[in-house]
Amino acid sequence: MNKAQLVEAIADKMGGRQQAADAVDAVLDAIVRAVVAGDRVSVTGFGSFEKVDRPARYARNPQTGERVRVKKTSVPRFRAGQGFKDLVSGAKKLPKNDIAVRKAPKGSLSGPTATIAKAAGKKAAAKKTTAAKKAAAKKTTAAKKTAAKKTTAAKKTTAKKATPAKAAAKKTTAKKAPAKKATAKKAPAKKSTTRKTAARS
Repeated sequence: MNKAQLVEAIADKMGGRQQAADAVDAVLDAIVRAVVAGDRVSVTGFGSFEKVDRPARYARNPQTGERVRVKKTSVPRFRAGQGFKDLVSGAKKLPKNDIAVRKAPKGSLSGPTATIAKAAGKKAAAKKTTAAKKAAAKKTTAAKKTAAKKTTAAKKTTAKKATPAKAAAKKTTAKKAPAKKATAKKAPAKKSTTRKTAARS
């Protein structure tokens, strides 16, 4: 029996093929997510699903007989419940007009199981954390860009201010230089006056 046949088998009980397909998908998705998160999914009378860690080990290649190193890994494991085992072995007869696996006790179906709720909570928390990290990264990038722009603008302003000051200093120096030359020219005039005085006497 494959998934499509499983959906067809429960379609009458679920009120239609689409509802049956949605139910099968939802159950399988919840089991897979819980096991991946490291939780144990246990269904009374049917069995339990869990994640098992396998340490690194050496194995042999069946074709060549060569010894091969196998890395550490995690694998899913299913253990059949006692009721399931008894039905398969023939210790108990399979009911014709009733459900093979016993129904859950009253009150236990009021909400999602702790395992499924925990897996959903972890997923939501992971999404929130990822969103917060992305927002923080965007803010940091924007702040860096703003700071870089301010620094560039400050450098340009400083350069503009420094350039007129230097130009003014150069102009002042250039203006003062001719004044010194004029003073130097006046000095010989004084000497000639002294010569004239000496000649008269």
